[in-house]
Amino acid sequence: MNYKKILIAVDNSTCSEKAAKTGYEMASKFDAEIALLNIIEPAPATVNPDFTLAPVFMEMYDNSEENSHVLLKEIEKKFSNNVKTTYLTSLDTASHGILKQAEEWGADLIVIGTHGRTGLYHFFMGSVAEHVARKAPCPVLVVPNRSDV
Repeated sequence: MNYKKILIAVDNSTCSEKAAKTGYEMASKFDAEIALLNIIEPAPATVNPDFTLAPVFMEMYDNSEENSHVLLKEIEKKFSNNVKTTYLTSLDTASHGILKQAEEWGADLIVIGTHGRTGLYHFFMGSVAEHVARKAPCPVLVVPNRSDV
């Protein structure tokens, strides 16, 4: 186990904060660098294809990109302890974006939190963490969202 590039997938949730804390602790132990990744999921296309909303969509995306950058800065400030950190933001679906960025950045490890959803919601929506763990080009550490962790 020699992790030098750890990708941490984050959103604005407590489970991703736990993942970030764990990822940064591992980076300190392995003298690794971190890439904090935030995925901006595209709005579903529900409009007639002949009617374009490109300017409105691009403005929404720019705003989301700014919000993403603020989130990544806050997480780095809270957990980094001077660990070298790269910010990655991607307009994509969550699981595909994480897998793509992990491969492009050359991650040795992906750290991701899980919301711990069960039942029908999990059945219909699936689990991003589960999909990433199955398809990842490197090991995946899934950090559960439990109060005792």
